[in-house]
Formats: sequence, C-alpha cells, structure tokens
Amino acid sequence: MYYSNGNYEAFARPKKPKKADKVSAYLVGSGLASLAAAAFLIRDGRVAGNRIHIFEELSLAGGSLDGIYKQENGFVIRGGREMESHFECLWDLYRSIPSLEQADASVLDEFYWLNKEDLNSSHCRLIHNRGEQVATDGQFLLSEKAIKEIIALCLMEESQLQNKKISEVFSDDFLTSNFWAYWCTMFAFETWHSAMEMRRYLMRFIHHIDALADFSSLKFTKYNQYESLVLPLLSFLKKAGVHFQYNTQVENILIKSDKSGTKQAQQILLKVDGFPETIDLTENDLVFITNGSITESSTYGDNDTPAPISHKLGGSWNLWKKLAAQDITFGRPEKFCENIPDAAWVVSATITTLDKKIAPFIEKISKRDPYNGKVVTGGIVHVEDSNWKLSYTLNRQPHFKEQPKDQLVVWFYALISDTDGNYTKKTITECTGNEIAAEWLYHMGVPNEMINDLAIHSCNTMPCYMPYITSYFMPRANGDRPLVIPEGSKNLAFIGNFAETKRDTVFTTEYSVRTAMEAVYGLLEVDRGIPEVFASCYDIRTLMKATYYLNDQKKLIDLKVPWFTSLVEKHELKKIKGTFIEELLEDSGLL
Repeated sequence: MYYSNGNYEAFARPKKPKKADKVSAYLVGSGLASLAAAAFLIRDGRVAGNRIHIFEELSLAGGSLDGIYKQENGFVIRGGREMESHFECLWDLYRSIPSLEQADASVLDEFYWLNKEDLNSSHCRLIHNRGEQVATDGQFLLSEKAIKEIIALCLMEESQLQNKKISEVFSDDFLTSNFWAYWCTMFAFETWHSAMEMRRYLMRFIHHIDALADFSSLKFTKYNQYESLVLPLLSFLKKAGVHFQYNTQVENILIKSDKSGTKQAQQILLKVDGFPETIDLTENDLVFITNGSITESSTYGDNDTPAPISHKLGGSWNLWKKLAAQDITFGRPEKFCENIPDAAWVVSATITTLDKKIAPFIEKISKRDPYNGKVVTGGIVHVEDSNWKLSYTLNRQPHFKEQPKDQLVVWFYALISDTDGNYTKKTITECTGNEIAAEWLYHMGVPNEMINDLAIHSCNTMPCYMPYITSYFMPRANGDRPLVIPEGSKNLAFIGNFAETKRDTVFTTEYSVRTAMEAVYGLLEVDRGIPEVFASCYDIRTLMKATYYLNDQKKLIDLKVPWFTSLVEKHELKKIKGTFIEELLEDSGLL
C-alpha cells in the first residue's frame, strides 16, 4: 500500500490481485466505511460480489449516514455531512457508483453538476438578540496572541499533543473570537476535545480558512445523506451480488497471535436473530471491522417526550473492547467511550415545519426563500447568546424525496447539554420535541405570544439522544486508535473513524472511505496508489492566503510582523519588486 497524487494514479486501473479469486470478505457493520470497502473489493480488487458478506446489527444499512421517515414520528436526521472538493478518496469511490437520479451519470457527476449550478454560501453565520445578525459576522476577530497560538499549534509535532485538550493550547483570546465560534459550531469541537485532532483540522482544511465565515467552500448532496449517498452504493453492491445479513450481532472475533507478532482472525462469533453462529476463518478470509460508533445506542423522543438518556455501550463498542483485550495493538476503546463530560453535545433534533408560518423567520435570517429548491442557510447558523450553544441548518429543500412541498426539514443541535435554555429553563436532555422547537423559535425572533402555538401546531420535532456523538474528538494518544492494518495482521483490518491513518481528520465521510481503501488495498495487495490527503498545508500560496484571512484581510504592512517591519524600515522592500515573491504576496492579498 502506498500514497500518490496526480492524474496518472488517479485514472489508472490496477491489475487483478493474485489473491482476488481466493479470498472471501466479512465486513462488520454497514456504515459508509464497510460499504466503501465492499465497493473497492469489487472495483479494484476484482473480488466477486457473492464472496463479500456484510453483517449489520440493525435492520437498516447506512450507519451514521441516515435519513428516514418514521411512520409515527415523521422525518428523522441525526446529523449531516459537510463535503469539499478535496475529499480525494470519497470522490474516487463515487465516480464509479451509478446515480439513481440521472441516467448515464455517476453519483459524482450528479453531485458535481448540482454544486456547480447551485453554489453554496451562507449570508448569516452568527445571530444574537433573538434573530439579529451579529455586527461582526464575517470577521474572525483574532488577536495577535490568538494567531500566534494557532501558528504554535500547527508547528508542533503530534507527539507533543498526546492526551492534551484544546483548552491547554489556546487561551481565552482564541476561545472568545468569532473564529472559534465559527470553528466549533461547524465541526462540533469543544474545549475539552483533542488538541491533536484540532491541529489536524487546521492543517487539513487550511485552504478553506477564507471560507470559514461564509461556507462557500462546502458542498452538499441534493437530498439527505441516506438517499443521496447510501442508497446508490447499496444498489451498486446488491447488483454485484454482495450478501447483506441484518439483525446480526458480531459478538467477538477470535485472534491467534504468535511470538513473531503475526496476527490472524480465526473465528467470528455472532448472533443471527438472537441465535448463536460461528464462522471459521482462514488466512484468505478477510475481516474488516468498524470499531466503535458515534450513533450507537441512539434513542428518540417525540413532540411530547424527551429522548431517553442512555449510556448503553452497544454492539460496536463491546466488540472493540473484546478485541482490545486480546491484543494491545487493537487500541484503547475506553479513551473514547468513557469519561465523556456531562456538558458534551448529546442531543440533536429534526424539526419539520408543517406549514408556512415559520418560513418568514427563516428567510429573514438566511436571506433566501427556503422553498426555492436551492441552498437555504448554506450551513450552520449559530446563536451566539444561546445558553445551549445551539445551532441549526436547512439544506436544500425538499430534504427528502417524499417531503410535502409546504414542509421544511431543519436540523438542530446544541453543544452544551447541562445548562438550562434561555426560554425553556431546562437542559436540552430534559426537553420534549415541542420544548426544543420553542427554544429554537425564541432565538429565531418569533414573538413570545406565538412561540408555544407554533412549536405545538406548526412543528413536528424529533429529539435524538446520542451518548457517543463526539467520542471521535476525545483527547487521545498514539496507540489509542488501532492502525487500519495492525502490525503483523494477515487478514484483519479496522475501518472507519476510530481507525488510525495519517494526516486525515475524523468526523468526515472522507475518513471512512480512506480507511476502507487503505484496508482493502493493504490486505488484498492492490497495486494502485491511494490518493494522499490534499497537501494544502505544504503550499506557500495557501499559507499566505490563510495569513491574509486570519488577520481579517489586512495587508502585510498593517500587520505586526517583525521581519516585514524591518524590511519596510530599511527600504529593502523594493528588492522584491518585479519578482515571484511580489507576485505571490499580491495574489494572496498581503500586498
């Protein structure tokens, strides 16, 4: 397995691996990582679909990429995914998956055309005072000290950040800036999260610093992520003959290790519809495990009932714990599923507006007609003075294919779970759907006398409690996440956002697909380069542009940069006149 970049590798088709006709594959879980791994086994590994088996403990595939209609409760989305041009592995996958929407087109084609014709952007990111746009919205307001802290973090090696929290590397200068408000609400970071992951995000997405305030770099699917991303992939895999087995709980995978460090999965112990079964494995039986889950043990409430609080570990976490007990190289799951603070984000809600009474308040903030079928908010709108630290977003409507034309589907979440709301005077975990809707309407600027009536009669609100939703971000050290292919492993790999791969960032569709590609290429010995993580942090043009925007678009001459001030004072700036350096500085906006 190796990394590459450029068209030469991207367009190449690898030779059929020598083991392709010998192997069978068993994939634990049916989230995006497993579905992607199955697709890569077929497309690049030339493994016959009927030799690929996917085990799912639920009755529905898709993992955390959901979007369903519950007959009794209405539309439900637990979250959404923000995507960008440089999700190299994701787009490598979807260029090969036929669209269900358009004939003779791939999912990538469909997505590309949509986001060309309807460019994403946000007209309002921050509101306060019940629906008013914050006067400084669009500015980062980073002090000189805060910018130095960002640079210092980026210059650190990951080895210096083991088990460190964000609050240990940033002061209040940074944590009270608009930059942090944009950052933490867009990515769901909190101050007790991993400084190591924060650094990865800064380095990974430095080419989007200029778009952090307006989301103009983001791209979204036409419908919810289940209908737009999961269903086409399921269709492709089923047509290829992949075997899906639902209501199947993988209880353990027995590993044999020898003194040389070689590891081989020998047995899968599972329950199918509650009945125990065993699968004996050989070295040619490849096992791909999605270890851990952010949406495991989700519970749902309704308009009149809060989502029940649950800390049940569930199948994926219990399986990871049993694997980790067999070999230290399989990671430390307790670092991610235990000791999550009470204040952490655990609740999101799907608010469906049932008539057009709330639309004017949405349009006032988004500055777009929410019924026009195009971009609405463009991403998260954050309420700066919310006790819950709440945010909401409306993607293109309808968000579901079967959604009535006069309805809007809103996704709502709150980063703080142990503080009473401004209107409800309850924590979000105590609130019914109606109460969550009322809190949202209050901050949207709906007059007090209208709030309760609209929350009850014009909204259908489904709260969802997710005890592990930000477990990806818990402070960690090297070895806490297993390598995609653990050292010495002959037939077992870990995939998904709790597996370890270089430089990329968790809580993304890209990470799921990247680990799947690495696992398949590594175990099957596929001779094709895996696209490296986009190398924007190594591009001097990107670094200059980021400097310009981090300083709220100030010229170099206005910045307190000692070496530059010295050049100006000595009149040596003329030495770069007409040079490539001057061109770079001008292109970035710094001159």
